Amino acid sequence: MNRGSIAVRGYHSPVQTPSFPKRDPADAEFWDLRYAADFAPWDAGRVPAQLQAFAASSPKPRTVLVPGCGSGWDVRFLADSGWKVLGLDFSHEALAAARRVLGPHVNLVRYGDFFARIPEAPFEVVYERAFLCALPRRRWPDWGRRMAEVVQPGGVLAGFFYFDTGERGPPFPLHAPYELSELLEPAFTREADEPVPDSIDVFKGKERWMVWMRRG
Repeated sequence: MNRGSIAVRGYHSPVQTPSFPKRDPADAEFWDLRYAADFAPWDAGRVPAQLQAFAASSPKPRTVLVPGCGSGWDVRFLADSGWKVLGLDFSHEALAAARRVLGPHVNLVRYGDFFARIPEAPFEVVYERAFLCALPRRRWPDWGRRMAEVVQPGGVLAGFFYFDTGERGPPFPLHAPYELSELLEPAFTREADEPVPDSIDVFKGKERWMVWMRRG
């Protein structure tokens, strides 16, 4: 993720950006190289306040998929909250990082492709955190169609969406809210759209917390 010369992580001192060979972010090797180098400036190393509030507001624990789960902080939080969680990532190095975080919940993440069959689907909730913006824009229509398959009717897609100008990434930005609407409607309707008060530097002032309900 190219955001200048400094990697920002909630639990790290600043480090110089490593040099990586050119790879397609749609391929696992792109992410393996970065996690293997311990370079993940998109990883807050903590649980966002709006996810905590969302879980607390639920009348009961729910089934939830976390695609592109990375180092697994949110998977662990949701599991500790009693939710039935599946974290999915196609980077073996990301999953190795997650297993260092998850403790007793290590069996809740596995290697897999969000766009392939997931036996547990559909879910009551899919949690979005730096997954869409990690995908090249050419894959976004596939993401929208897949969300309509993995969120059960009456369930929700909830999480954080990155907005900015430009085309380069990752993170690949949404340019305007209508782009997200075009990906998700008419299968989903937007239920919440809020600013994010505790973004890390990579996303500060450029992301929104949103909840999209899957129509029946």
